[in-house]
Amino acid sequence: METCESRKFTLCPKFEKTFEILGKKWNGLILDVLIEDGPQRFVELAGKVPEVSDRVLVERLKELEEKGLVDRTVSNEEKNRVEYSLTTKGTDLKPVMDEIKSWGEKWVDVQE
Repeated sequence: METCESRKFTLCPKFEKTFEILGKKWNGLILDVLIEDGPQRFVELAGKVPEVSDRVLVERLKELEEKGLVDRTVSNEEKNRVEYSLTTKGTDLKPVMDEIKSWGEKWVDVQE
């Protein structure tokens, strides 16, 4: 018979992967801007995500695109106009992000 002491705790691999994505610095903020404000050009995103360098923002956007959360589209009308938007997979994070915000409003003190 297995006892509590003999059971080893393990994280669900999907839960762990989710936090690898959301917990990486800047990813949550980038996703939140896209959730709240819709498609954005790079310059717009850079202005809304405080203190992120252009190099890091490029890296994070590429990673989020590889994970299937963000789409990078080039306008046919304006050949150099690139916009970033959420995929369906990224949009599905909205309720999660809303809950995180609610928790933060209740429990996080920005003075700490």
